[in-house]
Amino acid sequence: MTIQNRAPRFFVTSESPCSYLPGRTERKVFAELRGPEANGTNEVLARIGFRRSQTVAYRPSCLGCQACVAVRVVTAAFNPSRSQQRVMRRYASLSVSGCEPWATQEQYELMQRYLGARHPEGGMARMDAHDFADMVEATTVDTLIVEYRRGTDSDDPGELVGVSLTDRQSDGLSMVYSFFDPDMPGLGSFMILDHISRAAAARLPYVYLGYWVKNSPRMAYKARFAPLEALTPEGWFPLAPGLKAGFPPSPPADSAIRIRRFL
Repeated sequence: MTIQNRAPRFFVTSESPCSYLPGRTERKVFAELRGPEANGTNEVLARIGFRRSQTVAYRPSCLGCQACVAVRVVTAAFNPSRSQQRVMRRYASLSVSGCEPWATQEQYELMQRYLGARHPEGGMARMDAHDFADMVEATTVDTLIVEYRRGTDSDDPGELVGVSLTDRQSDGLSMVYSFFDPDMPGLGSFMILDHISRAAAARLPYVYLGYWVKNSPRMAYKARFAPLEALTPEGWFPLAPGLKAGFPPSPPADSAIRIRRFL
């Protein structure tokens, strides 16, 4: 018996307050990632702007708003700035290891510290240990946990200072969610730089950073990792470094309809 690949079914959430722009609402289109095709489905959807959360791939589908722009770093062309080079030197002694997506108490406590310092009012601040375990372990695709530690030696794994939940794709690495010691300036940038370096060494062309939102201070840091490509209704196009304050222009009014029809 031949098993046919099945196209995913898509659903749309109801509207809720926007996570990035005060006073606006958001809604998402999503599909389940399940069965033997889950990994391939996730990759295809990532290339048209979807992000993964547990066993679901989603992207914004907001009425009258296209502020969320999917962006990815072009690894072969990336050249760190002077400030990024300083960050790389500052944390060069950290130990970096990849492991299976298995949640630990140590990771959870670090995430709680990070959220308490950086996003105390966000929805994730209410996440308990069981929610955290679901976030990490509920995956049907090729996922790993990347841990960053300091003070390691042969007898001591060292202090956990950063964690990235990362999906491995055939065209790059997708940083699903990251958190780190809030008292270590620049560590979040270092983790992105480390992913870019590792992807380039493996000849993977991209590191997917999720959504950049022009008027959201929380998302501003992503524009610093040029050269970036941004997803438009016509496909992925490069972003020049100098355009970070004004790019992207608003897509055509019918772009959301065109994307939904394509799906």
